[in-house]
Amino acid sequence: MSTQTKQVKGIRFHQVGGPEVLKLEQVSIPAPGPQEVRLEVKAIGLNRVDSMFRSGNYSYQPIFPSMLGYEAAGIIEAVGEEVKDLVPGEVVSVLPAFSNQQYGTYGELILLPAYAIQKHPSNLSFEQAAALWTTYIAAYGMLVDSADLQPGQVVLFNAASSNMGLAIVQMVNLLGGVSIALTSSASKKQAILDAGAQHVIVTGEQDIAKEVLTITGGKGADLILDAVGGKHFDHLVASAAERAQIIVYGALSFEPAVWPAILVLFKMLSIRGYNMGDLLMDYAKQQAAIAFVKAGVESGKLQPVVGPKFQLSDVADAHRSLEANQHTGKIVLTV
Repeated sequence: MSTQTKQVKGIRFHQVGGPEVLKLEQVSIPAPGPQEVRLEVKAIGLNRVDSMFRSGNYSYQPIFPSMLGYEAAGIIEAVGEEVKDLVPGEVVSVLPAFSNQQYGTYGELILLPAYAIQKHPSNLSFEQAAALWTTYIAAYGMLVDSADLQPGQVVLFNAASSNMGLAIVQMVNLLGGVSIALTSSASKKQAILDAGAQHVIVTGEQDIAKEVLTITGGKGADLILDAVGGKHFDHLVASAAERAQIIVYGALSFEPAVWPAILVLFKMLSIRGYNMGDLLMDYAKQQAAIAFVKAGVESGKLQPVVGPKFQLSDVADAHRSLEANQHTGKIVLTV
């Protein structure tokens, strides 16, 4: 094990705010502790939670100077003395199972708890591996663990061109469901269809509930996954089938969501929030999710879609792109 502290470049921020608060700095990375791994980073996956944490809109606040990031892929550089199943030189990726108050992935060399290190399928590039775990475990958590999606059931979801949206498309297809994707941009419709979605509704041009009811023969969607919230939430309620589940897993809109109580009552809908912490903290569920995702990737049915790429030094621009919501696939920092 290497006991040498190393000086490398890493991203830190010293106050909450916009993308401009992110700074590329010289940082000291100590040798890994007994149950830690030191990782030479090749690619970093960006997630919406990164933006929320940086701006002070997350469930806990940064400790300055703060680290950032939950996903990465790279090569193990050193391991702690109690780490038994990982060795230097192995190609691995990172599960989002830690707090940014303790660890972060935005850097050339990073420390992480060994339990967050995962050996991903070898048919993935570093960029794809950095786009894998957060998205696909969350999709599994909603579609399989929470909703137990059955073949033929209809899944309606928004933010369809995001990495999560495209993962939902792939996983619904794998499970035999029917996907109805919502996008606010007509220019992205064909890309979402090419990714495997059976139906795509352009929200600015089409009536969501009318289109969903037409597609489903008047029944509505069995499962609705909402990444947006805000003023259009009532359209999702109107699109729901009787006894449907609505799972809220994001808040791209900071506007309050409103919904018609009478429809919720008469349709007997279930509305719930979701974050994958529940799954990640349950070892049996976590391992089932990892096995499912690995099998899907190895079969070629689940394939992370890499979108815009930025250098680590261009992290502020990468966050601006993340917040503009104009990209398709996963934004990745390359190292």
